[in-house]
Amino acid sequence: MAALPGAWHALLARPPLTGLRGDPVADAALREMCRLLPARVALHSLRVFLLADARARVAGTAYDRAGLLAAVAFHDTGLVGRAPLGQGGFTARSAELLGRFLTGQRVTGDRRRMLIRAVREHMRPFPAPDAGPEARLLHFGAWLDVTGRGGRLVPGERRLLAELAPTPWFALSFCARVAACGPRRVLPARPAAPR
Repeated sequence: MAALPGAWHALLARPPLTGLRGDPVADAALREMCRLLPARVALHSLRVFLLADARARVAGTAYDRAGLLAAVAFHDTGLVGRAPLGQGGFTARSAELLGRFLTGQRVTGDRRRMLIRAVREHMRPFPAPDAGPEARLLHFGAWLDVTGRGGRLVPGERRLLAELAPTPWFALSFCARVAACGPRRVLPARPAAPR
């Protein structure tokens, strides 16, 4: 833990994250988060994971913990890079970066597809009905951390995590970043209807 930023330590000391230390995918995701994300966005990402985990525990939802941490680590990378966003906006760029990371970690098949989908679709107002638990949890944690939506489902968690790792005015700066992308470049394209 010493190699990761000191501002992260209070969150990394929470049991859902301490339990993942030593997992190759989780450890690599934390290193990439440190490399790719500004401090405030990285703290947001760690809070998203902890909020998602809290929701999973309350609901009794089984999920891929290391995989969700990887998805959370990359879910906003498209907002902070300098590469052109292209079609699909920042969520597509974030999903692309996660895909490369997962390939490097030898994560394949359905696991890889579900994690990439979770990142690609996390800005939708609500998860798709056929989204897996990782997509629903990432969506829940991201929206709760930024907007407070869903807080009654995990009472007190958002406030506790914000006290452990504060990022004053984060929601405002985050919304400004998203607005700069333009709505058409934030929300993923709807899948084509079957003919």
